[in-house]
Parts: sequence; structure tokens; C-alpha cells
Amino acid sequence: MQIYLKTFGCTLNQSDSDIMSNMLLDGGASFVDKYDSADVVVLNTCTVKKITEQKILYLIDRLNSKGKKVVVTGCMAGANSNKIKKHMSSASIIAPHNIHKISEVVSNAYLGNRMELLDGNNLEKLSFFKPTRQHIAHVPVSEGCLSSCSFCETKFARGPLKSYDEKLIIRAIKDSVDKGAKEIQLTSQDMGAYGLDKNTNIAILMEKISNIDGDFKVRVGMLNPDHLHKYFDELIEQLKSDRFYKFIHLPIQSGSNKIILDMGRRCSTEQFILYAKELHSKINDITIATDIIVGYPTEGEFEFNETIKFIGELKPELTNISRFGRREHARASKLKEHSPIVINKRSSDLYRIVREIQREKNNSYIGRQIECVITEFGSNSINGRDKSYKQVILNPSDNDKLDHINLGDRLNVIIKRVSANALYASIL
Repeated sequence: MQIYLKTFGCTLNQSDSDIMSNMLLDGGASFVDKYDSADVVVLNTCTVKKITEQKILYLIDRLNSKGKKVVVTGCMAGANSNKIKKHMSSASIIAPHNIHKISEVVSNAYLGNRMELLDGNNLEKLSFFKPTRQHIAHVPVSEGCLSSCSFCETKFARGPLKSYDEKLIIRAIKDSVDKGAKEIQLTSQDMGAYGLDKNTNIAILMEKISNIDGDFKVRVGMLNPDHLHKYFDELIEQLKSDRFYKFIHLPIQSGSNKIILDMGRRCSTEQFILYAKELHSKINDITIATDIIVGYPTEGEFEFNETIKFIGELKPELTNISRFGRREHARASKLKEHSPIVINKRSSDLYRIVREIQREKNNSYIGRQIECVITEFGSNSINGRDKSYKQVILNPSDNDKLDHINLGDRLNVIIKRVSANALYASIL
């Protein structure tokens, strides 16, 4: 049986796809690069952004018109199975907490038998983890969250927090490193909540990970700053370890305390600034990434200007901007939305400011000699990451030095120029 697997969304979804791929391979399936040649198409979906949902539904329509056999999993399957059935009544649907049954569902789809598995409890997915010979390994540490953000329906899709057994996490990392992984990406719906249902936390887990032998680095995924006060000092100490990238992703979502409260979040802008100052003072060259949602229904011009001032004061190394979009199961869906014109203008205005800040930050790297790990072969470039998880793009004119480079190699480079999102380097 030939399978085409398409993954949308975050690293947690990618880790689910890794687990499903291994299960399907163990069952005798093989994978193809195009859905036209597949016996069954598996879509691992996302429901965070409306535009992503529209892309997924468009693809489902195309697959339906071609008479393909389709299995849909991921957050859309967990939160909006009705939309999937409306676009393709024959599609099998399996919620994220049931992916351990993916082989059964795919086999039935191949035979023309539709299945729908939406109920059930979150399992220890890591008990199904199997490392591959990849230089980057995605290791999930938990599923679900403890928050109730008004704009989000992912909790509806994935349920309450379930932290995985730390022994399984450690084993997954060790096995991946033994298979050749040079980068471990810890992932979850909210890394900041890890362990809070088991009387532990992410800093304690990081300390144990730092003691694992091997030549590899770890990227810690998104942490909700609402929980940061519970282990902040311990987290800083762990981030100092060479085992971890000097990178932290703390989504604030707005620079207005009013909007933060309206969103159902609890970390104020003042507290966030204090966190950032402490991180910069204790960890050299740390990259602080944050997220901003533009055009939340209760955001007026005053609140938007507060966000601009906040970003100007914080000057984060990386800012991800999202336009507010109504999600069916989120509380904010009941609020009157701004017009697309207003949202798009605010997004463009903030984007210009963010790019200027990021380029200014990156300018300090010009002329510096740094080490990077090769993580990707692009169509026209070879890319890596430095210790701060900044993207490093190698100069294609260094062809004589690029011929024998492999994924996972560590190289000493010098930064020649920069953009808002990347460092451009030549090999020393």
C-alpha cells in the first residue's frame, strides 16, 4: 500500500506524523511524494489559523473530486470533524489522541471502509515513538494545555494537559541521538505547562536532558509565559547549558494589558519585559521569540499603539505576527470582528517595525565568526543554525567548500551580511 502523508501546522503535528509514519512502515506500507500515485492520502491537519484551514479544505475538495481515499487526523479532525464531512463525506477521521490506531484506519480506508475515531483519552504517545536516521528529531513531551485562551480552539481538539513520562522522553532522545540526530526539538502544545499535572516542570526535565551523553543540541519549544514564574530561575540555569540552544519562544500575543486580559491570558507586559531583561542579562546572545495577534475584536487603535510601543521597548529577536481569525469553538468567535482592511493595515504597520528591529539586531553579527550546525539543504542554498537558533545561509559562491557537507555537520563561518530573518555566511 502506498501512502501520501501531508502535515500542516506546528512541530507537535510533525512529531505525530513521525509516529504515524513509523507505525505505517511497520505495517508494510510505503510512502510516495505525490498524492496522485497514492492508494491512501493521510492529512495531518491544523486549526490554529483560518487561512490554513482554508488550504486544507481546498485540498480535501481536490482529493474528493479525484476519488482518492482519504484519512484526516490532527487538530481539525479533533475540533471540526463536521467541516471535513461536509467537504468529503467518505473521508475517515481520527482525532489526535487516537493516532496509535492509524494503521487500522488506513487499512480500512484502502478497502473502502470509512472509520471515525473521535472519542478516547490521551495516551502516552511516546510509548509508540521510534527513532529514525534523521539529523533532527521531534520529541513530544506533552499534549493539551492548562490555558483557556479566548482566541484558540486547539484545546478543544487536543484536550487538557497530559504530560508524558520523563523516562519515555529521555529514552526517545537517547535513541534518536544513537540513530544520528544532531538536533532534538522538544515539542508540545505548551512547553510551559509540561509537568504541572505531575508535580514537576520543564526546568527539571531539562536538567535531566543535559546529562545525556552525545553530540547534539536541544531546542525547547513554545512556553506560555503565564507559567514562567513557577520555575523561571531554574529555567535560566538550564538554558546556560551548552546542551540547549540559546533560544526561548514566549508568546505575549498583545502589547496591551487590556487585550491580554480579554484574551484570557495572565502575563502582563510589565512582567514580560522583566523576564526579557533577566534573560538577556544572564544568557549571552539569547534569541527571544514572541507572538502577536493583530486585530483582536476588542483591540482599538489605542491598544494597537500600545502593542507598537511594547515591541519597540522589548525589541525581540523574532516576532511572529498573526491576523486574528474567528475559530468556531473559541470564545472570541462571538465577538464582532474588525474589517479585513483594518486588520491588514495593522499587520502591515507592525510587520515593518518588526523587520527593522530584527535587521538591527542581526546587524551586530556582521563580521563575527560563529559555529553553525547544518540543518537543511534548500533548492538554492545550504542552511544551518547557530547557538542562538538563528538561521545561517551559506554563501553559494563557496562551492568548492560545500561539496562534502552533510546534514548535522558543524562548521565555522563568518557572517558577511544579514537580513531581518537570516545571517548570510562564508565558510572559514
